Amino acid sequence: MAISGFLCISWRLAEILTLIPTVGMLSWFVHGYTQSNMHTPPSVLVLFIVSVLGLAWAFFTLLFHAKSKHSGKFVAFIDLLFVGAFIAEVYYLRGIADADCSNFSADSFYLSLGVFGYIGRQGDSPWAANINKNCAMLKAAFALLLALLVARHHRKDDLRRQPPVQLE
Repeated sequence: MAISGFLCISWRLAEILTLIPTVGMLSWFVHGYTQSNMHTPPSVLVLFIVSVLGLAWAFFTLLFHAKSKHSGKFVAFIDLLFVGAFIAEVYYLRGIADADCSNFSADSFYLSLGVFGYIGRQGDSPWAANINKNCAMLKAAFALLLALLVARHHRKDDLRRQPPVQLE
């Protein structure tokens, strides 16, 4: 296997390993909103949908690596679309970035979480039993996706900085 194939497979595995915990954490939130018969806020819903689609895309391109390498431009185009979608995710969930999880009840983002925040705390909802856990899970999902975007950005910078190979 060529080095490019190895790098492609290892990159897809890293994407899958990053997206599995994100999907798990966000599915817990979506389940909580569904059980409470409430609409899931866009900040969580967009993050969940794009993470599930990104996980499926990474899995299937890994599974069909031999076929997808022949349509590299299409795979690259879809990957760029996912980068844009992940940027939109991070933008929608940007409110959690400045949250203090040790004192989350005083945060403005806390009010927008419905049963996982202020409304749940006032109504004795079991979903708001541990507010610090809710804050930490949202912040972890945000951080994992932000790390994925930063890693992609720095990988491209590293490739640009390498001196060209001179053949003699």
